[in-house]
This record gives sequence, C-alpha cells and structure tokens, in this order.
Amino acid sequence: MASYELRFKQSVAKDLRSIPKKDVMGILKRIEALREDPRGEGCTKLSALERYRVRQGVYRIVYEIRDSEPLIMVIKVAHRSAVHKRT
Repeated sequence: MASYELRFKQSVAKDLRSIPKKDVMGILKRIEALREDPRGEGCTKLSALERYRVRQGVYRIVYEIRDSEPLIMVIKVAHRSAVHKRT
C-alpha cells in the first residue's frame, strides 16, 4: 500500500495550540500513523460526511481520505466534547 501525503487545514494549528504539549505529541504520532493505514483500527466513518475520526486519549482527530491523490487532509483536532461542533 502506498504512503499517503498529509495535509492540515490551517485551523488545525490553532486547535493544537490549545492542547497541552504532552498530548500534542501523542496526537501527532497518531496522525503520522495514518499515512500507512488511514482506515486502521479505531477508525470510525462519520455518517453524514465523507470524513473519518480516530481517538487519541480524550481528543479526536477528524480527517478526509482522498484515495485518488493519495492524500489525508486533517480537518480538526479537538477534545471529544467539542469535536463535532462546526467541523
């Protein structure tokens, strides 16, 4: 399987600034792991959209998979209570 390219929506940088640094390191490792297996264990397809979600502790990473390019676009990183608000 080919390795996917990672891209981030500009707002993701703002999302990460509000998260403690120790948690950001785990989130970035989890995002990096998506390159090889974007639909791996723990991946959940969001019902209304062509987006997926993975858990990293109490945080959620929302992303799109574009197989034709191959590309993973990270849309949002947020606490589990706030992740689906205005995504």
